[in-house]
Amino acid sequence: MVTYLIRNAQILGGAPQDLHLVDGAIAAIGAGLDAQADIEIDATGLIVLPGLVDLHTHLREPGREDAETVLTGTRAAAMGGFTAVHAMANTFPVADTAGVVEQVWRLGQESGYCDVQPVGAVTVGLEGKKLAELGAMHESAAGVRVFSDDGKCVDDAVIMRRALEYVKAFDGVVAQHAQEPRLTEGAQMNEGQVSGELGLGGWPAVAEEAIIARDVLLAAHVGSRLHICHVSTAGSVEIIRWAKAKGWDVTAEVTPHHLLLTDELVRSYDPVYKVNPPLRTAEDVQALRKALADGTIDAVATDHAPHPAEDKDCEWAVAAMGMVGLETALSVVQQTMVDTGLLNWEGVADRMSHRPARIGRLAGHGRPISLGEPANLVLFDPAYRGAVNPESFASRSRNTPYQGLDLPGRVHATFLRGTATVLAGELVEQGGLA
Repeated sequence: MVTYLIRNAQILGGAPQDLHLVDGAIAAIGAGLDAQADIEIDATGLIVLPGLVDLHTHLREPGREDAETVLTGTRAAAMGGFTAVHAMANTFPVADTAGVVEQVWRLGQESGYCDVQPVGAVTVGLEGKKLAELGAMHESAAGVRVFSDDGKCVDDAVIMRRALEYVKAFDGVVAQHAQEPRLTEGAQMNEGQVSGELGLGGWPAVAEEAIIARDVLLAAHVGSRLHICHVSTAGSVEIIRWAKAKGWDVTAEVTPHHLLLTDELVRSYDPVYKVNPPLRTAEDVQALRKALADGTIDAVATDHAPHPAEDKDCEWAVAAMGMVGLETALSVVQQTMVDTGLLNWEGVADRMSHRPARIGRLAGHGRPISLGEPANLVLFDPAYRGAVNPESFASRSRNTPYQGLDLPGRVHATFLRGTATVLAGELVEQGGLA
């Protein structure tokens, strides 16, 4: 393997130190290291973070390779500083069997840009009627631990209870897309003042909050692990805070776009802002930031949702929901959480690496930056400022809400077990990397 000597890097924003990467691990840390390496990197001014872990990524393969593939999605992940992603199950065919999750897992192994951990569907075909092969997916080569019908809600309380009971046997977790379907029929955006003025069908906050309230109670009754996907309202935060105060095993994530954007943007009728759950109010955004800062919300997850141009370049009512997010996530978190003083870089490492890896039970990821640990690392330049240009994305899709927006910071380098997947802000093509 190629060895690296990283000079003058700030580990979690601390004092400058050198890191020596050998055989996929951190071999030495210290100031002015006397070590030989194949490649030496001047990391002056750069922050070192553990490789980021995304609990919520849509890679679209199999079935929608026109939007994204495992290869293009993992290249985008590497450019964003991620060394592991959880691939959601709403593919075609749905990842509801051992065969499909193993296919996704093997595609991730072949891609080489980051580890791909498939998420198994909770119900067959995401239809909410019959439990999928949860045990078989766990026992497969993919070793699935996280199960979700994301894109749809497991709205049947009995099915949800059975899923929570089943995954408890192997320390799995059900990740719920909290959306009461009857309350969101025909919904197009957040229900509130803006939806009333625009005449668009409203998506009430209670549609999310009612499912979360039910499911935290179910998780407590069963004694199982529950994870809440893409929390978007202040009321949801309060329910999760209450559940955690009870000592229940409940975790939650928030997306970068829900930390920054509001429903006021929908006034443009630009479908790039159409997403599920919808962009909420400025008050919700502030509540989400505070909850991420105090740990009520455990993790930042991208909900990277690529779509081809024809699915977004159309009228609002028929446009697909979703935004790409892997390549801009860390920059948005810097702007909303670090530059505002709500989190330091150690806190970012906790919310974007340590906790997500723990929730997903990913060994080797989310580890401390210390001697002998796997060299899953990202070098990040917080001083950089530049406009987002989707044409430069590694993702196959371009549906970003940040086009032309000046965001701080960019990834300088990403290392997956000591192999550089990104160097000097560019993807590395070498060795087993496709």
